[in-house]
Amino acid sequence: MAHNQEPLAKTAVIKFNGQDFNSLRDRCLSRGLPFEDETFPAETSSIGLKLLQGKDLSSLRWMRPKDILKGRSEPHFILEGASRFDIQQGDTGDCWFLAALGSLTQNPQHLRKILMDQSFSHQYAGIFCFRFWQCGQWVEVVVDDRLPVLKKEYLFVHPRDNQEFWPCLLEKAYAKFHGSYASLHYGFLPDALVDLTGGVVTSINLHFPSDLVMLVKTAAKAGSLMTCATPAQPTGEAKRMESGLVSQHAYTVTGAERIQYGRSWEDLIRLWNPWGKTEWRGRWSDGSPEWQKAHDQQKRLLYENKEDGEFWMSCQDFQDNFSCLYICNQFPVGLNEGSMPHERWSQMMFKNRATPGDTTEGLRRDTQYIFSVPEGMESNNVIMSINIMLQNLKAREKFPLSFKVFKVDPQPFRKRLPPTFFSQFRNAIEGIVFKTKCNVTKSFNLRPGTYVAVISAQSEAVEFLLRIFLKMPDDDRTLDGNFNLTAPKASLLENDSQESIFRKYAQQGLNMDATQLQSLLNQELLKGTPGDTFSLDECRSIVALMDLKVNGRLEQEEFARLWGRLVHCQNVFRNTQQRSGVFLSLDLRKAIKDTDFLAGTSVSDELLELMTLRYGDSSGRVSLPSLVCLLLRLEAMAKTFQNLSKDGRGLYLTEMEWMNLVMYN
Repeated sequence: MAHNQEPLAKTAVIKFNGQDFNSLRDRCLSRGLPFEDETFPAETSSIGLKLLQGKDLSSLRWMRPKDILKGRSEPHFILEGASRFDIQQGDTGDCWFLAALGSLTQNPQHLRKILMDQSFSHQYAGIFCFRFWQCGQWVEVVVDDRLPVLKKEYLFVHPRDNQEFWPCLLEKAYAKFHGSYASLHYGFLPDALVDLTGGVVTSINLHFPSDLVMLVKTAAKAGSLMTCATPAQPTGEAKRMESGLVSQHAYTVTGAERIQYGRSWEDLIRLWNPWGKTEWRGRWSDGSPEWQKAHDQQKRLLYENKEDGEFWMSCQDFQDNFSCLYICNQFPVGLNEGSMPHERWSQMMFKNRATPGDTTEGLRRDTQYIFSVPEGMESNNVIMSINIMLQNLKAREKFPLSFKVFKVDPQPFRKRLPPTFFSQFRNAIEGIVFKTKCNVTKSFNLRPGTYVAVISAQSEAVEFLLRIFLKMPDDDRTLDGNFNLTAPKASLLENDSQESIFRKYAQQGLNMDATQLQSLLNQELLKGTPGDTFSLDECRSIVALMDLKVNGRLEQEEFARLWGRLVHCQNVFRNTQQRSGVFLSLDLRKAIKDTDFLAGTSVSDELLELMTLRYGDSSGRVSLPSLVCLLLRLEAMAKTFQNLSKDGRGLYLTEMEWMNLVMYN
């Protein structure tokens, strides 16, 4: 344990600037006046002069969404679900924050914790509230909804279709959190990832041999946020290159697939650009000839020719054009890619204040943390992460703390180590390290034994949070943390892993057909559940929906994608049953809304009635197998329409394309 320190306890949410959202909103409602934030005023100081150079300040206005729209339409906080496509970067260089935010939108459960439940209709008072993480605590930041507008154009993030304002207001809150919009002009991706999640960031070396497709899929399955960046050009400015990529620019990693290409296979990765419409022009880009040689089924599921900032590229091109890949989760991502889900970590977390040593008296007031590495885990087995308070930054660019690790004799330590221990002749243990403005993370390969981590302030006192992650042996795996980005475990996963279940029922451990899937679902998913079972026809339908290679069978990768959805469907079904004891067709709309992989999918009343007829029985009850088939088909059909439609409103198919689509899927 650390010297004179106890593990950090869970604390209440901190009110930034002492402002309480509920009391401020209630006061505004009682007075009938919209909120005006005096701590982040509608003035140029809140923007920063370096972002206003060369602009006509006489035309700068701070306007509320309702005044901007002038009755042409109504503003919405969120319209039809929050997604990365709601975000379009403005004049400030905060792609590092927006790329992290774009990744967070793929985790709706955690995004809701940041955005909370707000609107422009219910109890609207011109005030909004958001949360950011710092040094082990969530900080609540309130803002008014006055946005800077220059010559009728939004100066910063643009609202989608001039109606959806959550990205604009969240960006304003983050600017206030940092001091001004100008403070967001260029930053570090890991800082934004940590601020939005409280997670730990792993930096992946793109030039180290790895299976990127498996890594990205595994990380996505674990609920991780993933971002990347292009290297800087000699000018130091973000600039669009001939390839369509932007130099010194942050992107969101949104997916990866291994696709059949002619008689071979190609590894692809999907990225999203916060600029909105600027995309990669090379191989596998929108409209590229490579898609003509791709397997039709995979093309229908993956390919979209839209100017929305999202595009595919080969993993080789990705490695050639990008300088880094960051993955953020509640626990570290092992650098031996592919084994992440099997790793478990214990976590120690300490909050403290480091002060510079008084060299005139030969004393060192270092903060010391002693920990032990267990037997059996000697590969990237210790990760240390330091997060400092934003207020400690000031105008400094260099990280204000130094951080070293030493091996010590295995004995009980009750006193701090003497200053003589840290002589210049004692070598510190080096690890893989990356630093940003607010965070430093080190990865170590340490042999079993006792170690001390020493943190020193460079020139002034600094408040910080230290987290020490220790990889645990197979027989002692625990995970401690103060937030959770992963999906909750269902009871069906308590005893067997997805991989072992697949091998148990798959033919020669390689793939399974509908009959084998039927046995698996009825014996594993419905274990202990009397009554309803999956029919063979339902299982054939499920195989067809998840069968990317169109061979009538599910391979392990396809089954893993299905299994995650089955777990989620079961949770939705159980949560509804807990309220009424039975799942009725009346619950279908809420079930669709609660299904994460259907985020952004809208269902009309007419379609809901048709689904009730198709999937409910005569008494209005819907079984778990029926609900699974409904939710999976709804996802597949919505994605198929999006992929085939050129304008998002309709599509044209030949007779053979139509018949192939409806007769198999």
